[in-house]
Amino acid sequence: MTFVVAVFALSTAAMAQSYTGDWPATVTSSQRDNGVNCISLTDDGSYGAKHSGEAKLNGFNNPYPGYFTVVDGLITVVFTYPSGAGDCCSYQVFTAHASNGQIGSGVFNALGITDIGLLKFGKKGGCSSN
Repeated sequence: MTFVVAVFALSTAAMAQSYTGDWPATVTSSQRDNGVNCISLTDDGSYGAKHSGEAKLNGFNNPYPGYFTVVDGLITVVFTYPSGAGDCCSYQVFTAHASNGQIGSGVFNALGITDIGLLKFGKKGGCSSN
């Protein structure tokens, strides 16, 4: 019985450190991109880091899938878009402090249109269903 309890405790701790889920990400102090976004993450290690995987912005691939990595206490979430001229690419980059399955505050950067803002992630599962 003690073994079963120990295995359950270890598996619960491992699950708590996953970044999989829907995260509200609020951008402020930006010229163009202020507001609340919903970033959906799938933490499966598929992008080379232990905590990494695909990301979606507001439920869409916009038109390419995004991805994220957590390295040395920082999460970087990147979304790529074709530029208005039809060539590649513009990027939206969300970078914040992250540890133990929690994401904090950081910086938003829209490369290609040069827009920078403050970023704060809310509680996992906190995206509005509206």
